[in-house]
Amino acid sequence: MTELFNALLTQNFLQNALLGGLLASVACGIAGSYVVVKRIGYMAGGIAHAVLGGMGLAYYLGRSPLAGAIATALLAALIIGWVSLCWRKQEDTTISALWAVGMASGILFISATPGYNVDLMSYLFGNILMIPNHSLQLIFWLDLGIVLMVLLFYKPLLAICFDEEFAELRQVPVRLFTLLLLCLVALTVVILIQVVGLIMVIALLTLPAAIANHFVASLGRMMLIAMALGMLFTSGGLALSYQHDLPSGAVTVLLTGAAYLLTTVGKVLRDRWQRRQRPA
Repeated sequence: MTELFNALLTQNFLQNALLGGLLASVACGIAGSYVVVKRIGYMAGGIAHAVLGGMGLAYYLGRSPLAGAIATALLAALIIGWVSLCWRKQEDTTISALWAVGMASGILFISATPGYNVDLMSYLFGNILMIPNHSLQLIFWLDLGIVLMVLLFYKPLLAICFDEEFAELRQVPVRLFTLLLLCLVALTVVILIQVVGLIMVIALLTLPAAIANHFVASLGRMMLIAMALGMLFTSGGLALSYQHDLPSGAVTVLLTGAAYLLTTVGKVLRDRWQRRQRPA
């Protein structure tokens, strides 16, 4: 552990990795809480995997993969949101189609691009140790945009998460805020791809918020706890992967998954004990 602290003081790539994980946890805690409360994990997964198509196309055209990821994530969010609002019966089919077509087209564009690009593999499986300075700036601005959106529209977003019919009665534009929420999720997916990779992004998006949901009922508190847990898991995953020379994304997700399983079992046992203590 001492070796890691010494390396953090001298190695710029480790400092970037730590800061990237902390910044990513902000968006993770906010958007992940909405995903868990509204139960749209499958939508988030569809958005995440559709992103590969845009990243592959960007690489093929010689453009930035992150620019392709942002554009594709927002487009997928709008398509999924519109289908969910207008043709709910086709929702699962549309998400599955975007999921499959995005992955397939991404693989085709990657195979058609000359050479082997290590950076693209890091986007697929995550490598927090390779986050450059310009990506940190992008994550910061995306975080800032997400925080501002939530501060401005906290109550309408809260209303559509818990009761869409009540929100409509209060004349809240449900369609608009549903699409906005999915766009926030899409931007968070782009941020988390750089930490744990495209394949495992859904785990870090949902599990910290799901753990927080075991302990609090307030959405605001859930966001704060999920942020703190995300910072803990990304920092812990970074430390373990650096010390044992393991893939950082996989270690972070396994650490997060283990914490979720332990807290879930603990909650079940606690609920059983409380039921037994109640007088008959």
